[in-house]
Amino acid sequence: MERAVKHYKFINSGTENAIFYYTLEEDINPATVKEKLESIKAQVAIKYGLFLETVYYQEILDEE
Repeated sequence: MERAVKHYKFINSGTENAIFYYTLEEDINPATVKEKLESIKAQVAIKYGLFLETVYYQEILDEE
């Protein structure tokens, strides 16, 4: 059986383009999720040479 997951996209607020995608298991503690997403956000900002404040993330919702 597959585990439930949540998908997130990281967006450059200057261009509004998605620049990175990340998946986490759904059953993780919310505090751990936030900590992990903030860590990935910092890594993405460094990788693309952006200020940390210009990168944000949001959950990708399944619109069926």
